[in-house]
Amino acid sequence: MTDSTGQDIAEALGLLLRRSTRADLHARLTEGLGEGVDALTYPLLSGLARTGPLSAADLGREVGLDRTTVTRRADRLERTGLLERRPDPADGRATLLALTGDGHDTVAVTRRRLAADIETSLAGWPPAEARTFARLLRRFLDEGPFAPDRDRPPAPAPR
Repeated sequence: MTDSTGQDIAEALGLLLRRSTRADLHARLTEGLGEGVDALTYPLLSGLARTGPLSAADLGREVGLDRTTVTRRADRLERTGLLERRPDPADGRATLLALTGDGHDTVAVTRRRLAADIETSLAGWPPAEARTFARLLRRFLDEGPFAPDRDRPPAPAPR
């Protein structure tokens, strides 16, 4: 690996993150799914689909938002019937956020649309390259700097 490989990957990931938050992408993926679903609220739906019911604070950690922001966005989703609040069985004073059936359906539709967009984008790739890309991207996400809850030593200080 050359000295610039890490920088090249960082730049490509930065571009991916910027483009993945574009309003037009979210509008296309969430079109017709209801008034409360947009680029701001979808991460809550997706996070709960991955994890199951969570407190606002725990969901915030999962999706990279503070508890107050999660609570405001959850209010919107609750009004549209995509999310509900439930008592926490482990702590009677706490509340969990959970997807409703419609919330699960919304996530499923959005994920199918995104998968179709990706399939279309990869249609011109040789199938072996597309499979290799998927495998290596998953490995990078599981083992690299984006790995969830992984104990790792602090990054070395820049020179």
